Amino acid sequence: MSDRVSQPNVLAVLTDQQRWDTLGLYNSPMDLTPTLDDLGQRGTVLEQAITPQPACVPFQATFQTGMFATETGVWRGGLTLDEKIRTLPERFADAGYDVGFVGGWYLSGTFEDPVPESQRGGYTDFWRAADVPEFTSHPTEGYLYDEAGNEITFDTYRTDAFTEFGIEALDTLSEPFFLVVSYLEPHHQNDMWTFVAPEDYAERYGSNPSVPSDLKPYPGDWYDELPDYYGMVKRLDEAVDDLLTALDNRGIRENTVFAYTSDHGCHFRTRPGEYKRTAHESAVRVPAILSGPGFENSNNIENPRSIIDLPPTLLDAAGLQIDKELHGNSILPVVRGDEPDENGDVFIQISESQIGRAIRTNRWKYAVAAPKTAGWRGGNGDPASDTYVERYLYDLWEDPAEHVNLAGRPNYRDVRTNLRDRLLEYLREFENADPVIQHQDRGYSES
Repeated sequence: MSDRVSQPNVLAVLTDQQRWDTLGLYNSPMDLTPTLDDLGQRGTVLEQAITPQPACVPFQATFQTGMFATETGVWRGGLTLDEKIRTLPERFADAGYDVGFVGGWYLSGTFEDPVPESQRGGYTDFWRAADVPEFTSHPTEGYLYDEAGNEITFDTYRTDAFTEFGIEALDTLSEPFFLVVSYLEPHHQNDMWTFVAPEDYAERYGSNPSVPSDLKPYPGDWYDELPDYYGMVKRLDEAVDDLLTALDNRGIRENTVFAYTSDHGCHFRTRPGEYKRTAHESAVRVPAILSGPGFENSNNIENPRSIIDLPPTLLDAAGLQIDKELHGNSILPVVRGDEPDENGDVFIQISESQIGRAIRTNRWKYAVAAPKTAGWRGGNGDPASDTYVERYLYDLWEDPAEHVNLAGRPNYRDVRTNLRDRLLEYLREFENADPVIQHQDRGYSES
């Protein structure tokens, strides 16, 4: 490490498929996350953080660019981020930061093969990553690639291995640095169709795991998988403690902005047979914590905020310019008390299982889907549609677990019209589109 510099370091931790309600600070009774809970008490918590895209690949494109996924060209899995799009690490590097990345990248379309340097989004100073780590690893063994494209193998629990790579990055990068550690956990292992906790961890939570109220009425795999899922979250919290200890040991924690969030949540194949890729809270609501310079002992953000606000917030915390190309807004003015925490709404794009759009307010969830174009195989593989049909309307004040779908009920037509009009504003602003959204006046509809 170089001598202490005035600009803060930035360390962002991304997890994969982590529900917001696994953290104690969001009222989980499972006591899985003492480290993160302490961070939240000392720093800033986004009480209602919403992902802009509940799928791994398009979310990563959004985080790395600060743009909605359809505008990056990576709106579903298997697509490649255009090298001409300016990324978050490039913005930090241009300001003199060392930039490093660890974990799952997803943006080069190389899958199990090494990611060429030109497709690493500008992470030039440290690289331990794979395009799709599900293809290069299993929960207790596998490999990532280094800067030269060499396999760097590990035979420990994957979360532990990624943490060690992150600590290696702290020893390699000079200050100020921008480092992202992108964990795969608590995502299920794709080729096993199951969640895998570290040895003995599932047993800790198998006797009487807390079952979120949105899961209880529906068939899915939550009954069998929650113990392992909770064990994976526990290990992630311990990994965060290891990273923070590494910052402490190097004397740089007080000068490091730390951010923690997830790409999407998990509804354990209950809505409808999926782990994610819908507008339901269990898929789109995620944990979000900020600590360090600018965020200590600060006001929490109580109203809904999109994770698309995280890239400009990190730039702002480092004192860097926020260009107009970024679609989000820094939350720092609200954290400092310079601006009010206004009741707003969040725009969500959905792909892969469907082509859908949604808006999440403090009270309402309103979602639409293309009637003819499917996300993976349907239509011409388009990221958007010129026609959408109402699919979901939930009153989150009366029905936070989203058991009763109000879409199609005539007595909610005014609510639906107002939300539709607001959703159309987002589509015009960020997609340059003006589609037709058809009301669904057919009485009760699917949940």
